[in-house]
Amino acid sequence: MTGETDPAAGRRRAELAESLAAVRARIAAACAAAGRDESEITLIAVTKTFPASDVRLLAGLGLTEVGENRDQEARPKAAECADLPLTWHFVGRVQTNKARAVAGYADVVHSVDRPRLAAALSGAAVRAGRTLRCLVQVSLDAEEVRGERGGAAPGDVPELADAIAGAPGLRLGGVMAVAPLGADPMPAFARLAEVAERLRRNHPDARIVSAGMSGDLEQAIACGATHLRIGTALLGGRRAIVR
Repeated sequence: MTGETDPAAGRRRAELAESLAAVRARIAAACAAAGRDESEITLIAVTKTFPASDVRLLAGLGLTEVGENRDQEARPKAAECADLPLTWHFVGRVQTNKARAVAGYADVVHSVDRPRLAAALSGAAVRAGRTLRCLVQVSLDAEEVRGERGGAAPGDVPELADAIAGAPGLRLGGVMAVAPLGADPMPAFARLAEVAERLRRNHPDARIVSAGMSGDLEQAIACGATHLRIGTALLGGRRAIVR
């Protein structure tokens, strides 16, 4: 059956349309409260554990920024949707030995947190004849948690940003962070805003601030986020991929 005649696909499209409208309403309200324009916000649908058919339905609803966090899932999904005008964001931790694979389909890599990874992505991008926009992942966690969740210490961001900006095949886009678990996200996002502001002094075009997920997008917008990574609020609870 085609998507037009499959009742299940029609129901799923309606679910996604309702969720997308609700998320956009939250964004509009948060922007109004922060005195910002909605056009400043890029909404990324994080589709991990959901099938390529959901990506297609979201694209049909006008949402073409797609985020994934596991290469083994992202690569076949990107291939299956290669006919769509999508921008693929890799938002999870990248092992150095996966750099070549990720560079083959990702347009934006949000999680560059060490010089070795930047070098691996650079070499892979050059070999693939592509240019990757890379964000410095900033750790807002305590030092003892940093190794578990990834991210560069705020003090290490300038050096890593310089390495990305000077690497062939890479383009420095800005910064990314995840709020600490179980804590008020506002202080962390405010700190990220400070890091981003300092970064722009040397790299004025690196204007992306990737912060905010389903539970804290309002706080992220209040602190200057430009890109939101939204999964559950758009697609529902995580589930096994059904193709």
